Amino acid sequence: MSFYVYIVECADKTYYIGCTNRLERRLKQHNDSRWGAHYTKIRRPVILKYTEQFQTLPEARRREAEIKGWRREKKESLWKKSTDP
Repeated sequence: MSFYVYIVECADKTYYIGCTNRLERRLKQHNDSRWGAHYTKIRRPVILKYTEQFQTLPEARRREAEIKGWRREKKESLWKKSTDP
C-alpha cells in the first residue's frame, strides 16, 4: 500500500497539506463530502497542486509535518520546479 502527502489549493488561495492512502477518494471528500476536513469544507473547491508517494505511513506523516512548517513560497516551489522545462 502507498501513502500520499498532498497539497491542495483552496478557493481562497490558501493551502491545505494532508496525508492519505486513497488520494482520489480524499480529494473527493475535500470537494464534495461532509467528511472532508473542516478547513477545506468552508474553502471549496480545492485543486490538487502537488503529491509525493511513500511506502509507509510514518514516512508520509514526517514529510507532511515538514512541509507544514514551510513558508508559502517554499511550498509553491515544489510544484513550480516540477513543471519547469
